[in-house]
Amino acid sequence: MVGAIAIVFVVAYAAIALEHSLKINKTASALIGAGLLWSVYAVMSGDAALVARQLNESVSSTAQVVFFLIGAMTIVEVIDAHNGFEVITSMIKTKKQVTLIWLIGLVTFFLSAALDNLTTTIVMISLIKKLLGKSDDRLFFAAMIVIAANAGGAWSAIGDVTTTMLWIDGQITPLSIMKGLFLPSLVNLIVPLLVVSYLLRGRDIVLPTRQDNAPTRTKQLERNVTFYLGLAILIGVPAFKSMTGLPPFMGILFGLGVLWVVGEIINRDNDSGDGMRPSWVDALMRIDMSSIVFFIGILLAVATLEHTHILAMLAKWLDFNVGRQDVIVIVLGLASAVVDNVPLVAASIGMYSLADYPPDSFLWEFIAYCAGTGGSILIIGSAAGVAAMGLERIQFLWYVRRISGLALLGYFAGCAVYIVQYNLTH
Repeated sequence: MVGAIAIVFVVAYAAIALEHSLKINKTASALIGAGLLWSVYAVMSGDAALVARQLNESVSSTAQVVFFLIGAMTIVEVIDAHNGFEVITSMIKTKKQVTLIWLIGLVTFFLSAALDNLTTTIVMISLIKKLLGKSDDRLFFAAMIVIAANAGGAWSAIGDVTTTMLWIDGQITPLSIMKGLFLPSLVNLIVPLLVVSYLLRGRDIVLPTRQDNAPTRTKQLERNVTFYLGLAILIGVPAFKSMTGLPPFMGILFGLGVLWVVGEIINRDNDSGDGMRPSWVDALMRIDMSSIVFFIGILLAVATLEHTHILAMLAKWLDFNVGRQDVIVIVLGLASAVVDNVPLVAASIGMYSLADYPPDSFLWEFIAYCAGTGGSILIIGSAAGVAAMGLERIQFLWYVRRISGLALLGYFAGCAVYIVQYNLTH
């Protein structure tokens, strides 16, 4: 049984990793993998009742992640529908590319920690299209946005799907992950920024051709209230969990309800009925359901490996043959540049128990850093990279030649900083 389940998972994982080559969406591969794995487990175990109970447990834990993501994605879509991100973009004014890339990088870094790396990448690339007229310039900026977004997402419990998974499952806590990973993540960004700044020295910004702007659909009051209240809700979820003891998804759904009511009140006298006003129902329809369903499939698939103790056996094998935890996690981060970091982290959660590795221990924080930032090494290694690839038509080989080395340099610099910092503070 163990061998059959392992083979099915490897095939499903390969299909996910080779999504672009096979031209089969990874969501479909994840769902088929989950269905096959649980079916094989149920048939070969001989105890369908036990498997059903374990599946119910897995669905419960998976639902918490999914509900949180739905709430967070909807809040971000509501902010975007009300042009809320213009609050940030309207503040950026400079004529030098070096100054602009530092501003873009740092804004992306901090915004990603408050929102998430995928959304922040989309928002910031939309911004540089308004600021940069030359496509070659935008390529460099878009690549740095990917690095900054992944670095920013790594040090926040809500900045990346993987850190959210670790937080919900109890491996990390929000304040500890911020204290532990802020400096390594910042170094992960600063090192590539320094190199790129040298390459861009002396270059001025070439503005895009001015176009007539479409009529603004939202007033300044709506835009500001939606942005600041939405941001406050996202940042306040960890505090909600600490005060109430309830799971994070309850806080995000409660906050979404508050934002919705406030929005309805603000828009009450502004609904012209011409379809130009942002619709809250439309925001629900614009969230990336393909990603949501992918997370469901991959988390349920990995759950079978946990219940059959395959992950525990893999952890023992790695400890015996590699030995060093830091080396194992660094390799895990490098692997996330090739394959999706969500199943990698999901597998890690199943490999190591909280009894042996308590919350906020070296293992969990280092996994959060390596899995979160390792995806920047290749353009296909993270959701942020794939989004940038589509928005700016970034070629895979161009990224490998021009950016992968910078991302790898930042990755190892951040690894070194975290290890040194951990040894000094523990």
